[in-house]
Amino acid sequence: MKKMIRQPTHPGEIIKDDYLKPLSITITKLASTLNISRKTLSKIINGNGAITPDMALRLSRAFDTSPSFWINLQRNYDLWKAQNTSTAWKSVKPFPSKSLHAGV
Repeated sequence: MKKMIRQPTHPGEIIKDDYLKPLSITITKLASTLNISRKTLSKIINGNGAITPDMALRLSRAFDTSPSFWINLQRNYDLWKAQNTSTAWKSVKPFPSKSLHAGV
């Protein structure tokens, strides 16, 4: 597994810095456009909420991007955070590679 050194940017920061500020859109206006509560959007923007598949679809429609763009931002952020804040996954022992390909 290739380890990324720098923490990826949370998708909420992307929304704030690349969309809200340059387009002069308020959180309230975007929340209304996305048909979600201001509280839900605020959580995402402040890094305390995640981009779900449904939210990715809403954002992609609002900003003419792809849902994959938003999902990948969240995935990269989540994987980096798990890899760098948890050690439990390191205790998992890999299966011998022969057993996975036997009889294939």
